Amino acid sequence: MNSMQRAWRSVIRKPIKTLLLLLVIVTISLLILCGMASRNASVQTQDNTRQAIGAGLRLDANERNRFKRIKEASEHFDKNGEGSYGGVHQKIISTARGPQWSSWTDNSFDSLQMNDIKKIAVVPGIADYNITTVITPVLPENFERIEAADVDQHADIGCVSLIGNRRMALDFNVLSGNVSIKSGRMVEADDQNVCVISEQLAKANSISVGDALQFKNRRDPKNTNIYEATVIGIYKTKQLISPKMSGDTYRSENIIFTDLRFPEKAEGYENDPLFEHAYFKIGDVDLYDSVKTAVEKINMDWERYDLIDRNGNMSTVSSNFNDLAKISTLLIVITFVAGLVILFLIFVFWVKNRNHEIGVLLALGCKKVNILGQLFVEALIITFLSFAISFACAPVITEVAANYLVTHQIEQAQMQKDMNAGKVLTEYRESEQTVVGVNVAVTDEMMVFCGLGMISLVGASVGIAGISILRKKPKDILSELS
Repeated sequence: MNSMQRAWRSVIRKPIKTLLLLLVIVTISLLILCGMASRNASVQTQDNTRQAIGAGLRLDANERNRFKRIKEASEHFDKNGEGSYGGVHQKIISTARGPQWSSWTDNSFDSLQMNDIKKIAVVPGIADYNITTVITPVLPENFERIEAADVDQHADIGCVSLIGNRRMALDFNVLSGNVSIKSGRMVEADDQNVCVISEQLAKANSISVGDALQFKNRRDPKNTNIYEATVIGIYKTKQLISPKMSGDTYRSENIIFTDLRFPEKAEGYENDPLFEHAYFKIGDVDLYDSVKTAVEKINMDWERYDLIDRNGNMSTVSSNFNDLAKISTLLIVITFVAGLVILFLIFVFWVKNRNHEIGVLLALGCKKVNILGQLFVEALIITFLSFAISFACAPVITEVAANYLVTHQIEQAQMQKDMNAGKVLTEYRESEQTVVGVNVAVTDEMMVFCGLGMISLVGASVGIAGISILRKKPKDILSELS
C-alpha cells in the first residue's frame, strides 16, 4: 500500500479529525477571500448635493483623495514644515499678529486631468462631453457689476464670476433647464475669448450681443493685462442660480459663462487651468449601464475621482473609502498568521497521537520522509475538499463581510467627526454622502491566491510539526511504544 492509499484511508477512517481540519481550513479560506474582496470592493454612495443630470456621467475630484495627496506632499517639506512639492506649497509668513502659516496648491494639483477626461470621452457610447472650470472671480473693467445697494461691500472682493465651459449646452445649469438663451447663442467647443452674460447684467450696462467686455486679475489690478471677451449671448434664468459663496461677486446676475480657457487668462494663470467638473453625455439611454461599466474599466487613477451617475450615485474603490483597504489588508495578514499557528497546533496534535502508527511504519521499513509525505497528502486531500465548500460560499460570505466592514467604517468616521466637531476650522466641507450599496466580486485571481496561500500554510504547518519525526531516530520512536 503506497502513501496515497494510506492517506486516503486515514482521512475516511477518522471522520471527526477530518471534519475538524476541514472546518478550520474553510474558515481560514473564507477570511482570506473576505479580506481580498473587501479590499477591492466598490462602495457606492449617493451625494444629493452633486447630482448628475440626464443620461450622462459626471466626473468630479475626490475630496478625501485631495487631502490624502496634500498630506503625502507635506512629508517632503523641510524640518520646519516649509517647502513645495507636487503642486503643494507651505511657508511661514510674518504678519501683524506674528508668524502665520500659509498653505496653497497649484491649479494643476486640484484640476481634473485632461488626459483622463479624453480617455473617457472616446469610450464607445459617449456622444459628447463638457468640461467646466471652477468659479473664477475677476475684476470687471469696462462695465459695472450688479450690487445690493443696502449691503456694505467692503468685505466683498468686488468681482464678477466666470465659469468656463467647453460646451455651454452641457453645463449643469443649462441641462437642468434653469438657464436658457434669450438672445445670441451659447459657447461652443471651438470658441475663444467669448462670453454669455445675464439679462440683468446686460440691461444694467446696456450691453448687446457683439459688444466686448474687459476683465483683469483681481490680485494685482494695477499691473495686470486686460483681457477682452466678446458677448455672443445673453441668458435668462427660471430661478436665480444659487451662489457658491457669500457676497455679490457670486450672485446669480454676476455669473458670466465663457469659453473653457478664458477664466485662467483673466485670473492671471494662463496655461494653468482649473477644471472642476466633466460631464459625459451618453448617446443611447438603453446602453447607459454598459457604457458606464466600460468607463469604470478605463486604466486611470480612479482614487483621484468620483464618478457620479444620473442618480447621484458614486462608485468609490475601497482604498478610497476611509481606511477600508488598510483594514482588509490587516485582516488578510492576521488570518495568515493565525492560520499558521492554528494549523501547526493541529498537526502537532496529529503527530503525537499517531506515534504507534509511525512506529509500525518505521518497523516495516518506511522512511521518515515518506511518513511525513503521507501526513501532507492527508492534509492536502482535506484542503481540496475545503476549497469546494469555501469557493461555493464565498460570494455570500464576502458580501456580508464587506457590508459589515463598510458599516463599521461609517460608524467610526461619524464618531471621529463628532469628536472633532468645532475643533478644527477649515474651508473644507465634506459633502453628505449616503452608502447605497457595496459591490464585491470573488475573482479567479483571488481564488488562485487563496488556494496557493492555503497550500503553503498547510505545507509549512506539516513541515514544522513533522520536525519531531525527522529529528528522532527510529529506535527512539519504537522505544516510546514499548
